[in-house]
Amino acid sequence: MSVDVLAAPRSKAWLAGANPLAKLGAAMAITVALLLSVDWVSATAALVLECLLLPLAGLGASLLLRRGWPVLLAAVVGGYGTALLAPKTGEVLLSAGPLLFTTGSVESGVAIALRGLAIALPGIIVLASTDPTDLADALAQKLRLPHRFVLGALAAMRLVGLLVAEWQTLGMARRARGVGSEPGFFSGLRASLGQALALLVQAIRRASRLAVTMEAKGFGAGPRTWARESVFTRRDAAVAAGGLVMVAVSVGAAVVLGTWNPVFG
Repeated sequence: MSVDVLAAPRSKAWLAGANPLAKLGAAMAITVALLLSVDWVSATAALVLECLLLPLAGLGASLLLRRGWPVLLAAVVGGYGTALLAPKTGEVLLSAGPLLFTTGSVESGVAIALRGLAIALPGIIVLASTDPTDLADALAQKLRLPHRFVLGALAAMRLVGLLVAEWQTLGMARRARGVGSEPGFFSGLRASLGQALALLVQAIRRASRLAVTMEAKGFGAGPRTWARESVFTRRDAAVAAGGLVMVAVSVGAAVVLGTWNPVFG
């Protein structure tokens, strides 16, 4: 099975046509602004604005939940832990043995949970709307990163889907031979370790063949040319301006409502 078959199709969403560096810059601006304060107003404002961008990234609610459920789970766990351990200020909401929640601690937990979601969602949007090849072109052409590193990372990203398919194929082949069919946790663990070793051997062999192929085609022999030029357009300016607007709205709302709580104060 070829890598092209396993590669994700190029997204047709509006944000997919923007330069990856513009999207990364906007996401970093939002992240830095949210890291400066721990309050629920700025996080909520940023989260609402980010959700409005989901259609532009080609993300629906179901797809977002499938891709981002670990982030949601981590945010909930972080919010609960913060509410449990935060200083107990305000009225008591729940007191059951070691569990004590007050209005102040719950507000801190909610702020942390919303903040985590608001910081993680831009990354999900960027990943969903960015083709790895476009990102590699932008990093190498615009940021002047070493093309060996960039193209090596691109090849690794392209081969992830192939590794997943090979893991499934190895599992079916081993089960057909009766390997790992014994009941018990340790038996399954030994079977998984053996399957992982086989996958590692295949990955090393493929990497060696790929390196020989790239060397035979003159990779790294001289100045490099690019099949597609990475350029900045008006759409990229709109993306950057949109990120700054989201930062201004989020921070401004927290300042106006008096909830702005700078980390370094």
